[in-house]
Amino acid sequence: MDSALIYVLIAVVLLILAVGALLFVRGRGGTEAPPAERTAPRVEAPPASAEPAVVEEEPAAPELEKPEPAAGRMQRLRARLARSQGSLGRGLLALIARDKLDDDTWDEIEDTLIAADVGVEPTQELVEHLRTRLRVDGVNDPEQARGILREELVSLVDPSLDRTLNAGGAAGAPGVVLVVGVNGTGKTTTVGRIARVLVAEEQTVLLAAADTFRAAAADQLQTWGERVGCETVRGPEGGDPASVAFEAVKRGSDEGLDTVLVDTAGRLHTKSGLMDELGKVKRVIEKQAPVSEVLLVIDATTGQNGLVQARVFSEVVDVTGVVLTKLDGTAKGGIVIAVQRELGVPVKLVGLGEGADDLAPFVPEDFVDALLD
Repeated sequence: MDSALIYVLIAVVLLILAVGALLFVRGRGGTEAPPAERTAPRVEAPPASAEPAVVEEEPAAPELEKPEPAAGRMQRLRARLARSQGSLGRGLLALIARDKLDDDTWDEIEDTLIAADVGVEPTQELVEHLRTRLRVDGVNDPEQARGILREELVSLVDPSLDRTLNAGGAAGAPGVVLVVGVNGTGKTTTVGRIARVLVAEEQTVLLAAADTFRAAAADQLQTWGERVGCETVRGPEGGDPASVAFEAVKRGSDEGLDTVLVDTAGRLHTKSGLMDELGKVKRVIEKQAPVSEVLLVIDATTGQNGLVQARVFSEVVDVTGVVLTKLDGTAKGGIVIAVQRELGVPVKLVGLGEGADDLAPFVPEDFVDALLD
């Protein structure tokens, strides 16, 4: 075969193969174009808006506490006293209501009174008066005997004493109430309660935290001030109590306030150095204004020990009134009579619990009626 013919045949075969390949590829759908680049959709930012104006509101003023009216406090305290102290009065009533009041019965009456912390001398006085009246009047009726017992007890408590709280000043100076007593009697709480009553009577009051030795005493008093709406002058812990008292009374004078209540350290009455310091506090205060009231706070449950405290404090700061706290519970009640006889000054306030309103003016008739209820 001619070589030229061979080349022609080869070319034809190659052409046929090329055409076949082309047809095969087209039958499969052809080649795919490369995917187009994908771009993220354009997100338009929201239109900027002006930031809302911040309005700062004034903090709401704290709601100040107000005490229960005096009449309500007295009624509630009388009811509590009657529940806790009735043993004294009821015991006496049971004894004098006996058909026969012989010597043994009168001895029992004396023992009952002495056990109730009335004291020996007041007890003897009461028994003598009762024996005379019951014998002379020939009393056999229990109700009549109760009436005589009430009269004699009221007389023994002495309603003639002036029990007014002298919290006001004179000649432009504030009244200064110095509150003294040993630790644990409720002294700082008493200061807060008195402030509560005075502020409710629209008096301007300043507290002086002159108990600089007891941890957190100034904090406790300042908390009371915030509750009732008056400020507190305080110094560094362990600082000079007289300096704190002086600054408080000076500020009270400068600002024309009505009353400065001074809470003193709960010093032990057996330590002469501390008692001398209490005398210093009083002297320093009186460089600014006279002390109008010195209240001695006594825990009524301490009984005759309270009389020892009363005697020593009175010698140092000339006590003008007594606050008896914790008169409920185990207190005997007769301490009211004994402490007044010991000091010659009246019980002006009594406390019967831990509540803010558990402090009220002492009223002899109410006290005796509570004992006899």
